[in-house]
Amino acid sequence: MESNRVAKRLRRDATQAEQKLWQQLRNRRLAGLKFRRQMPIGPYVVDFISLEQGLVIEVDGSQHGTLANQMHDEARTAYLNQQGFRVIRVWNNDVLSRMEVVLAHIWLSLR
Repeated sequence: MESNRVAKRLRRDATQAEQKLWQQLRNRRLAGLKFRRQMPIGPYVVDFISLEQGLVIEVDGSQHGTLANQMHDEARTAYLNQQGFRVIRVWNNDVLSRMEVVLAHIWLSLR
């Protein structure tokens, strides 16, 4: 399955921000919840997901600021919402420099 190969490559080639956030989410470190990373859902591969909470976390870099990518992100979010998932987005820069704010945002999204 192509999406599984893509997910495996994305896990291997994770950005610095994704690696740093994963260290905070893995092994049930946040609220005792299990998170997975780079998981295929339909035609997309999400950065992080808590299946039990139905929460998807996307870590976005500056490329997500372009109009084309914003439209793609909106379509992706709409699809994931239709599948029953809530999607939150955090910026790479925030993960790298303001992790406590990012974790608080995730925590509030879980409630």
